[in-house]
Amino acid sequence: MGKPLADAALDQVFRTARTRRGWTEEETPEVLIRATYDLLKLAPTASNICPGRFMFIRSPEAKARLDKHLDEGNRKQTMGAPWTAIVAYDLDFVEQLPKLIPHAPNAKEWFADPANAEWNAIQSGTLQGGYLILAARSLGLDCGPMGGFSRAGVDKEFFLDDPVMKSWRSSFLVNIGHGDDTRLRARAPRLDFDEACRIL
Repeated sequence: MGKPLADAALDQVFRTARTRRGWTEEETPEVLIRATYDLLKLAPTASNICPGRFMFIRSPEAKARLDKHLDEGNRKQTMGAPWTAIVAYDLDFVEQLPKLIPHAPNAKEWFADPANAEWNAIQSGTLQGGYLILAARSLGLDCGPMGGFSRAGVDKEFFLDDPVMKSWRSSFLVNIGHGDDTRLRARAPRLDFDEACRIL
């Protein structure tokens, strides 16, 4: 702890990592998907509320259910990906707080206001989606995060009618696998430090 990662690791996770739109035939085993979650779950959320929920789509049947809710421009890349994660947040995350915050028996009371609870679910659930991308890249996988889909459609298709997942709400999608370099676009520009940051 406390030492910078080697340049090769920083390259893999940030500098040379790219948003992927095409995929190779290389296998992406389930063990890597499970390992990805086991890494991302360790990252911080507000008071350790961990509201992020993840549905990993792999089977042709599940892909077909997802396909009809995608924007046209996202269909090919998603149907070709070995896995697609629906990154979601749980509006009923408070039910897990006795396990997650055992040192604070009154933790549920912190989120008694529904608007505050929803904001915390969205904020920390989105953080966990970002951690998923970093964890997957750390394990040698490529990711293609995207937002072009019907959230209402995906929620109805996968969550609302399920007794366990009825409180889950989709946030964004992440295609996961091994990226096809021939499908890469040139990297788009980023803002420089002085354009995006201030020091006081």
